Amino acid sequence: MIVLGIETSCDECAASCVKDGRAIISNVVSSQVELHKKYGGVVPEIAARAHVEAIIPVVDSAITGIKPDAVAVTVGPGLVGSLLVGVSAAKALAWGWGVPLIPVNHIEAHILAPACEGNLPPFPFIALVVSGGHTLLALVRDSDQMEIIGSTCDDALGEAYDKVAKFLGLGYPGGPVIEKVSEEGDANAIPFPRAMMKSPDYNFSFSGLKTAVIRFVEKNGLLGNREAVKDVAASFQMAALEVVVSKTVRAAMEFRLNSVVVGGGVACNRTLRSLLLKDCERAGLRVVFASPMLCTDNAAMVAAAGYMRFLKGYRAGFDLDVYPSLKVGENREREV
Repeated sequence: MIVLGIETSCDECAASCVKDGRAIISNVVSSQVELHKKYGGVVPEIAARAHVEAIIPVVDSAITGIKPDAVAVTVGPGLVGSLLVGVSAAKALAWGWGVPLIPVNHIEAHILAPACEGNLPPFPFIALVVSGGHTLLALVRDSDQMEIIGSTCDDALGEAYDKVAKFLGLGYPGGPVIEKVSEEGDANAIPFPRAMMKSPDYNFSFSGLKTAVIRFVEKNGLLGNREAVKDVAASFQMAALEVVVSKTVRAAMEFRLNSVVVGGGVACNRTLRSLLLKDCERAGLRVVFASPMLCTDNAAMVAAAGYMRFLKGYRAGFDLDVYPSLKVGENREREV
């Protein structure tokens, strides 16, 4: 069975055809990074307009020579204008082809992304999703049974990266530039706070860390000091990632699970991967990362998740709506 996935939740316009939820046939992504770079973040109206221009050529490229058996589309969470473009295109295609329309949760697609490479561990497992808009831990009992057990109380991790990078004058997007600059810095140079490291829950907070970075730089007059900024970036990154890694491993151990799956754009970060691999190995846990192209927003993960949802009986009518604040575990439109 070939599923066409469509993803337009934020600033990536993507379409992908995946066979049986695990074999990627095509995977096309049109990025808007350059459009938003001068603003230091995604501008919703600009993103939606760019999706309108890109959706037809992106889908055309993905389906060349292919007749999909179903269409899966991200319905939330995300930017409402961007989501509407993808859902409208998916409805038209499903109607025209006479094939099922399958709604997909964007975060759940990130969690299931390793399936595209045949690397998804058996259920249940703990999932960590870290991106520009989301930072959460979920208990994943099945492809459609997921429960958030912890999330950020303020900024998402990727958002904190963007804000710190903007303040330090490093550019956008913040994750890749801070990771690069950190390679030349000392991660132990500055003892930034490890927020909520010892709290008994699985929640996170990065706003205070961001403020601590700003105050430290201003107090010591380091803004513009290229060498000092390397240490600041590296120390910020380590302070944030140590908390994420610690709580993820603790969650897996306390729920007595054997595997951890990591998704979202920040999952591309090499320091995060190294720290988590090391700590999971020490705890006897298996940790699974999707390849970098499947960590950032893409439609292959949507197609794979859509295939799993199809097998579970999920379908949508042509009155399908978008859900900008959709949460993990809020499943929609099921028919058995």
